[in-house]
Amino acid sequence: MNTVTQNLKAWAVQDVVVDPRARRAVAVVAFALATAFGAQVGVRFPWTSVPMTLQPLFVILAGAALGPRLGALAIASYVMVGAMGAPVFSNGAAGLPWLLGPTGGYLLAMPAAAFVTGVVAGRSGAAARTLLGLALGIATIYVGGVSWLLIYSGGSIGTAITLGVVPFIAGDVTKVLLAFFAAKSLRGTSFGRL
Repeated sequence: MNTVTQNLKAWAVQDVVVDPRARRAVAVVAFALATAFGAQVGVRFPWTSVPMTLQPLFVILAGAALGPRLGALAIASYVMVGAMGAPVFSNGAAGLPWLLGPTGGYLLAMPAAAFVTGVVAGRSGAAARTLLGLALGIATIYVGGVSWLLIYSGGSIGTAITLGVVPFIAGDVTKVLLAFFAAKSLRGTSFGRL
């Protein structure tokens, strides 16, 4: 690289927010916003009332990039803002009644999923540990979603898994892989020093 390119690269990756507390706050807000935007990218399947969205990608990435406490705080903030009426849930939905609908279990499990991901992935950067943490984060979302679907619909566990897990496995495996590579690249940035 020539000196101009090196200078531009050094300038482009400078820390904008230097104070660690402010950096953490910005990171929490950024992941809450990313999760809200991810909720708007959704696909509805005719056989289930649960849409496939990009929310899980940002939930597990929050846990892996920010750690368990800040990741859970970011996602809990997202859920709380949506429960208070901001149109941040799938397809612009909002409000406390949305948490009592068929997707409520998934939404309520998301802060726990970010926490689990952060605890398991840790700060070591070990690939196997990071992948395991991301996969367990998705599994945590599934457990919350299926549990609530059982209560909501009164159906069998087989039906709840068929409607609430099976259609999403391939997409969620892709999200885990995307989150893995994103977390790996974020560890060397300001996020890695939170």
